[in-house]
Amino acid sequence: MKKDEVKRIGGTEQDQSIDAARALAEETGTDEEAREYENGFTIKTVIGALFIGFIMMPGAMYMGLVAGQGLGPAAQWVTIVLFAEVARRSFVPLKRAEIYTLYYVAGGLSGMMAAKGLSGGPFAGLIWNQYFIQSPQAAHVAHEIPSWVVPPPGSEALLDRTFLSSAWIVPIALLLLGEVLGRLNWIGGGYVLFRLTSDVERLPFPMAPVAAAGATALAEAGTKEESWRWQVFSTGTVMGLLFGAVYMFIPIVSGVILAKPIMLLPIPFIDFTVNTEKILPATPIGLVADLQLVLIGFVIPFPIVAGSFIGVIVFQIIGNPILHRMGFLPTWREGMGTITTKLSNDVDFWLSVGIGTGVAVGLIGLGSVIRSAIKMRGQPERDRPIQGVPKGRGDFPLWIGLAMWLVATVGYIWISHILVPGFPFWILLVFGLIWTPLISYVSARMIGLTGQGVGFPFLREAVFMKSGYTGADIWFVPFPMHDLGGTAQRFRELELAKTKFTSIFKAELLMLPTILIASFVFWQFFWHTSQIPSAQYPYANRFWPLEATMQSIWITANKAGADNFLLKALKPDVIIGGGILALVLYALSTALKIPLLMYYGLIGGMNGRIHEALPMFAGALLGRYYFAKRFGAGRWAMYAPVLLAGFSCGVGLTGMSGIALALIAKSINYLPF
Repeated sequence: MKKDEVKRIGGTEQDQSIDAARALAEETGTDEEAREYENGFTIKTVIGALFIGFIMMPGAMYMGLVAGQGLGPAAQWVTIVLFAEVARRSFVPLKRAEIYTLYYVAGGLSGMMAAKGLSGGPFAGLIWNQYFIQSPQAAHVAHEIPSWVVPPPGSEALLDRTFLSSAWIVPIALLLLGEVLGRLNWIGGGYVLFRLTSDVERLPFPMAPVAAAGATALAEAGTKEESWRWQVFSTGTVMGLLFGAVYMFIPIVSGVILAKPIMLLPIPFIDFTVNTEKILPATPIGLVADLQLVLIGFVIPFPIVAGSFIGVIVFQIIGNPILHRMGFLPTWREGMGTITTKLSNDVDFWLSVGIGTGVAVGLIGLGSVIRSAIKMRGQPERDRPIQGVPKGRGDFPLWIGLAMWLVATVGYIWISHILVPGFPFWILLVFGLIWTPLISYVSARMIGLTGQGVGFPFLREAVFMKSGYTGADIWFVPFPMHDLGGTAQRFRELELAKTKFTSIFKAELLMLPTILIASFVFWQFFWHTSQIPSAQYPYANRFWPLEATMQSIWITANKAGADNFLLKALKPDVIIGGGILALVLYALSTALKIPLLMYYGLIGGMNGRIHEALPMFAGALLGRYYFAKRFGAGRWAMYAPVLLAGFSCGVGLTGMSGIALALIAKSINYLPF
C-alpha cells in the first residue's frame, strides 16, 4: 500500500506506523523477506512460563488488589532480561523468536481485568463472583444467581473462604471448559481472519511492527551490550525503583504491620471533588499520583492524548456544571466524592451518551470497510491474491482454522442453551454464527487499515433487555458474541518477528495448565488468609463496591417494571444526540483535516476523568516539546517505549519485593509457633 493511500485512510497513525516499520528494518539490519522463520518454543520458553506463572503471578495479583495495576510490562521485561542474561553467560544467546515467544507468554500469564484490578488467571473471576454475591449491592438479586456461577450466600465454601468444596465443582468445570473453548475460538478464528486480511488483501496492520520491534529491544536489553536500549532501559528501571519504593513498597509492607497501610501518595488517586464542588458542581476532580501515566503519555501518539484531554476538559470539566444547572444531572448532591459523582453522572446522562457515540464510531468503521471494499473491487490490480503461504511459517489448512472456530462457537451456543434453556435459541445462533464472523471481519479490516477496531457498545446488554427473558442467569452464560478482529494482528506480529506460528500453539498448550494451576493455588491462598476486598487491598476496597453497583444494575436490566434503574438511565433522546454529536465531530474532523486519532481521543475523553488525563497530557507535552527536540523526534520515538518498559520493570520489582515480605508475614500468621 502506498504511503499517500495510507494517509487518506488513517492519517497520522499510519505515517508513524510506517516510520516504525522502517526503523525496525534499520535497527535489525536484516531483510524481512530473506530471514527464515524460527521456532520460539524451546526449553527456555517452558522454564520462562513456569517462572512467570509461579513466581510473577502472585505479585501481579497482589499489586492488582492494592493499586489496580498488573505487572504487565514488568513481567515481560524482567523475564526476558533474566533469561537473556543467563543465556548470555551460558554462551547460548536467545533467538529473537524465543524472545518474542517469552514476551507473548509473559503477557498472557500476567493479563488483568483493568476495571476490577484483578489479574492472576481465570480463578480471579471466581474471586469476584464470591464478593459480588455477598455484597450489599447484590442483596436484591443474590438469590437469582445460579449455583453454577458461585455458591449461594451463607454456604460453607464462602464462609470458609475456600475453593476446596463440592459447591465449586460446577463453576470450576465451566471455567475450565471456557478456557479451552476460548483458545480454540481465537486461534482458529484469528488465523482465518489473518489469512484473509494480511495474506489476501495485504493490509498493512500499522501497529503490528511496533510489537515486533519490541522483541528486538528485549534482545538487546538482555545482552547488556553497550546499546542505547540497555542504557535507556536501565535509566527507566532506576526511576521505577525509586518511585515504586514510595508508591508501592511502603503501603504494601505497612499494610501487613499496621491496621491501615501508610500511603505517602494516595492510592488510587487524590480526590479534590468535595473541595471544588462549589466552583465545579457535579464534576469529579482529582489526580492519579502515578508517574507511570506521565511515561505512558510519552508513548501513546500525541493526537490521541491531546484529543482525550480536550474531551475531558470540554465535556467533563466545562460540560458537567452546565448540565447540572440545566437539570440533566439531578442525582448529584454536595459531599459526593469522585466515585459516587462519576456513578451518578453516568446514570443520569453519560451512559446514554456513551452508547450513542459508540454506535456512531462503529458505523463510521463499518462505512470505512464498505468504501474500501468498493474501491478494491473497482481496482483489482491493487489486490494481491495469495500465492501460497510462506515456507516455514507454521501455517495449517484454512479448514482446520474454520473447524476450530466452529467447534468453539457451537460449544458456546450449546453451553448457553443448556444453562439457560428459556432464552430464545435463535438469538444464540444468530450472534454465534452470523454476527461474530461479520463484526470480526469488519474489525480485522479496520485494524489492518488504521490500527483501530470497531465495536458496538452495550449490544449484548440490549439483546438481553429486548429478548423478553427476565432471568438473572442469562448475564452469566458464555454468550456467543465475540470480536476476533484483534487476534488477526497477533499472527501479523508473529510474521514480522519471523516466529513460527506453531511456537504460539505449543505455548498455549503449556500456558493453559500453568495458568490454571497457579491461579487456583495462589487465589486459594490469598482468599483463605484474608477477606477480599479488605483494608489490606486499597484499590479493591474502594473500587469493587462501584463495580458491584454497576453489575447489579445490569443484572436487573431485563426485568419488567417501572422501577428498573437501568431502563431509567437509558434515555433514547440522549443516545440519539450522542450519536449525532459523534457523527458531526467526525464530519468536522474530516473537513478540517484533523488527524483521525485526535477524533478517537476526543470521543474517548468525553466520559473520561481528569485524574488520568492530566498526567498523561503532561507527559505527552513533555515528550513532544522537550525530549523530542533534545534527542530528535525519531530517536525519542524509539526511546520512549523502552523507558516506559524499564520504569514498569522497576516499579514491578519494588512492588514484588514488598509483596514477598507481605506473603511471608501472612504465611507466618498461620503457623502454630
